[in-house]
Formats: sequence, structure tokens, C-alpha cells
Amino acid sequence: MKINELIDSHSELTDTAASKSAVVLMTRIRLARNLAKHPFPGWAKDAQKREIRDQCMQAVAALPQMKRGLAIPVETLDELQKQILVERHLISRELCHAKSGAGIVISKDQSCVVMINEEDHLRIQVLRAGYQFKKVWNTINTLDSDLEEHLDYAFSPKLGYLSACPTNLGTAIRASTMMHLPALVISSQMEKVVRAVNQLGMAVRGLFGEGSDASGSIFQISNQTTLGESEDEIIKHLNGVLNTIIEQELNAREKLVESEPNKLSDKIGRAFGILQNGYLLNSSEAMNLLSLIRLGIDLGIFADVHRAVVDRLFIECQPAHVQHAAKGTFDPSQRDLLRAEKLRMEFAKMPAPDFSNTVR
Repeated sequence: MKINELIDSHSELTDTAASKSAVVLMTRIRLARNLAKHPFPGWAKDAQKREIRDQCMQAVAALPQMKRGLAIPVETLDELQKQILVERHLISRELCHAKSGAGIVISKDQSCVVMINEEDHLRIQVLRAGYQFKKVWNTINTLDSDLEEHLDYAFSPKLGYLSACPTNLGTAIRASTMMHLPALVISSQMEKVVRAVNQLGMAVRGLFGEGSDASGSIFQISNQTTLGESEDEIIKHLNGVLNTIIEQELNAREKLVESEPNKLSDKIGRAFGILQNGYLLNSSEAMNLLSLIRLGIDLGIFADVHRAVVDRLFIECQPAHVQHAAKGTFDPSQRDLLRAEKLRMEFAKMPAPDFSNTVR
């Protein structure tokens, strides 16, 4: 598979077969692994990084799970291609800045990704739409075990899997979900939730990870501790926290419907009107408007069949996707025009909202 074939093909996260989950958009697990007797990427010379990349790419691409996928050095990708992969949550922004010796292997369905020579020699990742920790863990555990048969991992009986960053020692697992929390944002409760989650040893980040904002009321929540707990214990702890957040979000939605139904309907109705008639929309504004439409779907204001369309548009309204679809190079104001045009076309097909369940 070539990079443009992968970009133009649908994945579980970009196709209309998205999850029906009201709160959890995506589940992801990532494992950090390094090769024994090799310097970590931050210390390796360019020639060593290229040698490690070639060895790892060959081993990963040969796995049955990666059959007919994409295996490619990062330096052969242009900036737009790299940004599209970031917007699909397939690679990190840090990998984009790698100057030499970095590589990527992506499965055909884009659910399995291995980044090579980012912070660690290997960043193995599996992601699925919806709330699917068991399925994601089983997939990545098999992928990791299969890969370990061909590569000699750096492992300490005392410290577990060795990693470039001490916070990843031990299991070297990062389990996370991407959550849609509009009611907690509207009711100004997110700051309290973030503080509580941090105290429980979890991290809360924006749409594209550390340092990004929470456009569209979308937050990534993940574990921070990897040493001293098994993978099952980490996922069980995270599941408990996430289920509490889901409950709080659903309760916040009920309270908004009960206490401020007209205000809520006004927000959703205005969002629908702008998406049908707007001519200039930046990516942040588009995400926030789509967030309100998704909330409207969850509340029965729009039919559930439109959920998959909104989930797809969360990705397709990002800057690189807009530029790729229009097949050209555009400045931000031109992208805002193209984005609004795409959203107008999409929402022209959607029936008017039905507020009978919310308006008092």
C-alpha cells in the first residue's frame, strides 16, 4: 500500500461505520518498546537510527496483522501527508519532526500502527472506535507478543520494559479514551473533573494530546502510572475512572434538559443554522458546532443515523484533510471557506431538528 492509497481509504475512525457510543469516541492502547543493546533514539547516531528503523520495519511489516499495510520512512512523507496522519491519530506530532531514521508501519484498516524511532525504538498502538478496551488490549497484546519473537526487547526483571522516559518504565503501557463531554463543558464542571482525575493518577489532554486544546469538547484521558502495576490492573483502574466520568456527563445532560431546555435547544439550533448556512468556519469553530450536533443526536433532536456522519466530519474538517480534499495549497482563510462549503453540503441533507423532547 502507498501513502496516498491509505489516505484516500476509509478506516474505522473515518468511515460511516462509527461507534454508537454517546460519550467515548475512541479507545487506544500504546506500548513503548526498545531493542536491547541499542542506544535509545535520543542518543543514537543517524546511521544507528537508520539501522534500527530498517530492522524494526522489516519485522513489523512481516506480521500477519500488518499484511498489505503501509511501511514507510518518515522523511519520504511531505508535510501535508504527515499532518493527515496526525489528524487521524495515527502518528504523533513528535514523529513528524524526526529528521532521519524514523519510520511508520500502519495496517490496512488503520487500526494498528507502529512508530519507529520516536522517543522509543517502537511505539506500538491499536485504536478502535467506541469503548472497547478488551478488544483493543487483546489485539495489541497479540501484536506485541508476535513482534517479540523477532526482536530482542530491552527488559529488566526489576524495572520491566526499559524506556527513554522513566514515566514509561514497567509495563510501558498508555491506555486512553477520547471522550465527548459537552454537557460538563457547558455546565462549567470540566475544571473540577480534571482536578479529580489528576488526583487519581490520570492525565487529561486535548484532542491531539499534550499541549492541544479540547476543541469540540473532546478530551483524551489516560493512565500516568506504568511501574508497579500489571496491564490488567492499569486498565481496570482506568475503566473505573472513565465509567465515573461517563456517569457525570450523562447526569449533566439530564440536568441541562431539565433546568435549561430552551438554552440548550438554542445552542443546538444555532449550531445547525450556522453549519447549513455559514461561509467561513475555522477548524475550532467547526469542531464546537459539530459537538453540539452530536449532543443533539444523543438527546434525540436528530436521528441516530447522523452520528456516524458527525464523527467522520470531526476528522475531515481538520486543516490537512480540508486541503487534501481540495487538492491544492491554501492559506487558513481559504481553508475556512472550503471547510464551510463542505459542511454546508453535508448538512443540507440533514432534516431540521426536532426539539419536542427538550423545549419547555
